[in-house]
Order: sequence, then structure tokens, then C-alpha cells
Amino acid sequence: MLVSRNWLSDHLDLSELSNSEFDQLLTFAGVEVEGISEQGVRTDLVVVGEVKEAAPHPNADRLKVCQVDAGEDQLRQIVCGATNYKVGDKVPCALPGAALPAGFTIGETKMRGVESRGMLCSATELGLGADASGLMILPGEWETGKPLHEFFESDTIFEIEVTPNRPDLLSHFGMAREVAALTGRDLNEPEFPALETAPAGEAVRLEGQETCPYYTAVRIAGVTVTESPDWLKTKLEAIGLRPINNVVDITNYVLHEFGQPLHAFDAAKISGGLRIRPATDGERFHALDEETYELLSSDCVISDEADTPLALGGVMGGIDSGVTEPTTDVVLESAWFVPATIRRTARRLNLHSDSSYRFERGVDPGAVLDASGFAAGLIVELAGGTIEGPTLIAGQPPELTGTV
Repeated sequence: MLVSRNWLSDHLDLSELSNSEFDQLLTFAGVEVEGISEQGVRTDLVVVGEVKEAAPHPNADRLKVCQVDAGEDQLRQIVCGATNYKVGDKVPCALPGAALPAGFTIGETKMRGVESRGMLCSATELGLGADASGLMILPGEWETGKPLHEFFESDTIFEIEVTPNRPDLLSHFGMAREVAALTGRDLNEPEFPALETAPAGEAVRLEGQETCPYYTAVRIAGVTVTESPDWLKTKLEAIGLRPINNVVDITNYVLHEFGQPLHAFDAAKISGGLRIRPATDGERFHALDEETYELLSSDCVISDEADTPLALGGVMGGIDSGVTEPTTDVVLESAWFVPATIRRTARRLNLHSDSSYRFERGVDPGAVLDASGFAAGLIVELAGGTIEGPTLIAGQPPELTGTV
């Protein structure tokens, strides 16, 4: 599991705890830190550059020779192979001597016989995101020549191996709670909204309680699906997740914040009520990873009244029922699945996700409603719309005995 130091700092003060002390602290508590990596730009030698010219390379069809304003007395010539920029764009410019997070230092060189005095960078090359498809395009109002670290926070990412008996640590808040207990630091507790709830009735039917004894759903109408705000994208990118849209990003954020997996359906793609049922032997499911899987009766399917499989319960959503830009109404799922059944399905299909990883180990049944309410409120805040009616509840939260 990847944990962001900046994200942890939302919950407690880590200013006087070094990275090595954090490592030792968790190791003492029986939690293994497998790796520590620095993200972001700390050097003054990566600056905001403006592309002033971009001419074809005389000896290479896929390269261009750029003249870049890096805030110096004269333009700097840099050879670049990216294609997603245009003259006038502002992009990160690494000057000779800049040490990048990937572990190499920029120098002056020749590329196919043409001098190149620096490098124009993608987000991935700077440890500022997962997008390696082209140059990172910066806001036009940013001052040319300014060091990039004045605009971006740096971060430290810890790769942590959580043992199966500690599912409470599979979230940033859970990890922060552990560190607070070990150090005596004050913990900033999140505030969860008070929810109006009602029995689901025929709107949500549990037809296989041995797999899913507890399921909740709430409808949010009138949302606008668009790009997430920068703060949300930054958090997700820090732990290696690619932002998709504001609604989907919120479900991923809440999973990594509190450890409770959620799923958002496009309400227009649901016919009638929801059925949480055993799959039919041989039933086929088209998942979000664009692969099709053949199911067994031991698998749990979330379907609608038309018997269309919308999701593979506890593992992954379906590609045909997810939230996309045209979506206006959302049904938000929060549930508890029996760990052994999710483990069996994920391993048999070799289909693993952040959700199945947590459900296999056992999530806190008491967090099901809290996470749903938190996410629903955040969706309304970032995507607009209104929460329609109460949160519908089918079944009961299990009484855990210490073994899952």
C-alpha cells in the first residue's frame, strides 16, 4: 500500500518526525516499510519555461528543435520529442545540473547532431503525476523562469506492507490513527454527516446474504461530471492513481482516506431496483478493465431488474454501468462483503483491485454508512446535484468475532 506523507498530515502533525523516524516507528509496531520515495521538484534548476519556437529537427522526423524562454538573458535551445504542446505553452524546463526524481541529472548534449541545453519534462519525469504521454502543460499565468517548486508541493511516499490481521491500517486515516497512538500526537478526526436512512424494500434486494449481508445505496441527482479539482487529483496521483472524473475520483479518495470501498453507478443505466445475487454458472461479466470474465455461482453480482450484471460485488464495477461525462444521476453503493468469498473470486479470476484487497481482509462494518455519507456530501460539493431521499439499507451490519 502506498501512503502519502502530505495526506497523512491532514490528520496529524508530522513536522518533527523525520522519514527515517517514521520508518522506525512503524517497524517497531510490526508494520514493514518496504520503500520510501521522494516526489516532486526540490531543485531551483527546474523552472517554468515558455516555448517560443518549435522547428523540425533536420535529422529526425519525430524531434523538434525548440527555443525556450527560461527566464534568462537569451533563449535556450532544447530538442524535444513530445507532440502535445504548441508555441506559447508554458512547460517545465530542467536546466543542466538538475537532478530529477527518476535518478538522472540533466546535462548539455547533442541529439542527432543538434545541441540540446536542457530538457522539457512530463509530469512523470518530475514525480508530479502519472501522465507520461507528453509535456506537462502549465498555467499560462505562471511567471517564466520561476522555480517549479514554488508552485508544487513535494511529498514523500511510503510503500507499506500491511499484514492480513491489520485491515484497520489500509487507509490514510487508519495509518494516521496508528501513528497518533504510537507517538501521543493529536489526531484530527473527520466529521461525518448525520444520515437519513430507510429500509430499502424492493429497491435493493439481497438474494445471497452469505456473500453480502449488508448493502446501502443513495441516489444523487443532477450532478455534472467533469475533471476533479487540483487538490483531489494531486492526492490520487501521489499514490499512483490516474484521475478519471470528479465522481469516480471521490470514490477512490474515500477508499484511500477511510478504507471503505465504494462504487458509483450511472442511474440511467440501471433498470428498476438493484439485486445483489449469486452469479449464474457461466454468466459473463464485462469489467472496467475491459476484460470479460466467466462467473460461477459462488461469485456475487450486483444486477438490476433486467438481470444485467452491473458489478462484480466487492471486486470491480462493470464497464457499461460506470459514471462518465454524460451521467447526470448517480447511485452510490457502500456495502460489506464476506472476506472469504471476495478472496475466492478475486484469486480464481486473477482480478484484483484496491476494493477487493480491502474486502478480502475485512473492512469495518461501522464505516459503511459514514463513508457513504462523506462521499455523497463531497459529490454534491464538487459535482453539484442533490441527494434524493434517504440512504437505503438492505440487511444488517455483521457482528464480527475477530476472525474474518
